[in-house]
Amino acid sequence: MTENWTLTDGGPMVPADEAVAELRRRTDAGAHESWLTSTDGRSLAFVTNTERAMVMLLAGEGDPGEHACDPAAGEEWSDGFVLANGQDDEYPDTDTVPVEEAHRIVHHIVAHGCPPADAAWTVDR
Repeated sequence: MTENWTLTDGGPMVPADEAVAELRRRTDAGAHESWLTSTDGRSLAFVTNTERAMVMLLAGEGDPGEHACDPAAGEEWSDGFVLANGQDDEYPDTDTVPVEEAHRIVHHIVAHGCPPADAAWTVDR
């Protein structure tokens, strides 16, 4: 069975191109946190400050998951990652990626079930 993804807040299954387009629309509308859920029970989080994004892939509820990273980012931190509950987070740039890279990673996960082979990735389990 092929894994399919939907936005957690409802709606139909979305192909990879539509998932990324919807993330862009949500970010433009001021929603910086979005979640996708797969038919296999996995969750994909996208949290952005419009310049960088945290992309996390969780195997299921309670899983610490794994996330995209940027080992070359240096010691800088970025803020403005506003969650749906209003919490404003700050992350080391090494734990986030530029937003276009985040879109590429989300597209690949939705299309193929895993991050691109050339994407830096940290397992938090």
